[in-house]
Amino acid sequence: MMTEEQQRESREMEDKRRKSQERVSRILGEFPFVQTDDWGALGGDVKLTVSSRDGVKVVMNVHRRVLAARSGFFAEKLRHGDAHTVEICDCDNVEVYLETVMLLYCEDLRRRLAREEVGKVLDLLKVSAAIKFDAGIASCLDFLEASPWSEDEEKKVVSILGELQLNDSAAEVLERISAEPSTSATADGIFLQLMSGVLQAKDDKARREMKALISGLLKDETSHSSNKIDVSREILYSLCHRCISSLYICLTEADGMDESRCDRGALMAEIGREADNLQWIVDIMINKKMVDDFVELWADQKELAALHSKTPSVYRYEISKVTAQLCIAIGRGQILVSREARFSLLCTWLEALYEDFGWMKRASRSLDRKLVEDGLSQTILTLPLAQQQMILLKWFDRFLSRGDDCPNIQRAFEHVELYEIQKPVLSGDPPIFATVASLAMYDDTMPI
Repeated sequence: MMTEEQQRESREMEDKRRKSQERVSRILGEFPFVQTDDWGALGGDVKLTVSSRDGVKVVMNVHRRVLAARSGFFAEKLRHGDAHTVEICDCDNVEVYLETVMLLYCEDLRRRLAREEVGKVLDLLKVSAAIKFDAGIASCLDFLEASPWSEDEEKKVVSILGELQLNDSAAEVLERISAEPSTSATADGIFLQLMSGVLQAKDDKARREMKALISGLLKDETSHSSNKIDVSREILYSLCHRCISSLYICLTEADGMDESRCDRGALMAEIGREADNLQWIVDIMINKKMVDDFVELWADQKELAALHSKTPSVYRYEISKVTAQLCIAIGRGQILVSREARFSLLCTWLEALYEDFGWMKRASRSLDRKLVEDGLSQTILTLPLAQQQMILLKWFDRFLSRGDDCPNIQRAFEHVELYEIQKPVLSGDPPIFATVASLAMYDDTMPI
């Protein structure tokens, strides 16, 4: 006796076979030669048998004249005049095979396919290719080229066209998802146009949306196109220089501007926008591992840092977020630059980051304070011990006076062996030695 599971599987198989047979009957009822002898002998002069692995079998009469004329496969099978039988065994999908045979009789294939779905046309294309039905292949490809695809359908199109190896025949379809290999100059021109447009956009909402779109395209690792256009290092760095130059011009103008001028607010908004643009480009460079040279470039902006110090924090804090970005990436090991470059970065911009940190917290909802503090701590800890001690002693005094408006880098402080820190007191006084314990006495929150 069969088990319950075997009985259930048997019922499911029988139900599947019954439904398939019903669909086959419906297809046969639609065959164009059922009530006409336009293609030769009434009822057909060739017996075609199509059977599947699961037991579905269909026997039908078709016309040698039609099949031999439109299908290379059937022309080969029927090349001898006395051949009146063709048998197709182990067919994957009997229904689709019959529908493809029906297309051999169809004069207007494009109109016939117009009401089908992409998945169905792909199935018809596979059978058309198997029976060497050139008109069917061309019509299926025309349909696919003109039809919209969902994401899943696009994957199927790519997969099936890859399997069928239709070469030039499928070129127009595949042009929707891949391009001829472009020269680097062409690719750079495209990205320069796109990214320049975003950087110059006046509508903030549209600018944010397009930034997210381009960033997503550049981060997409699942693309099936080997010819995917990418942005070059040269274009990214040229855009960085453009943003830095714009910031320098804006800060220079702001430094000489009367605070009572009515256009001061517009200038300050421009500073924030240019800084935000630079953050976007830097983020792309970090993700594409092209940012190493920018650390040195940013560390060299001493004139910009000097102008930054003369601008109110409410307008300039976005600039300090660039430094925060770099410290976070260095702390994560995403940027590997010389210790001279790391120390120079902090010498140029750390004071500005301290000054702007309060505004960064209050004005930036997206700012992750802990991420910035951890990144800064880790960046400091990558330096030689003497440089660590110098930076941390300055931070210690600032933190005691500014409190929560200063980044809390106790983590770095705790890791440094400050058992013998030489700290000059006043001019002419001998150096004194402080310990972690003695330094911690100045702040109850600092663990000993």
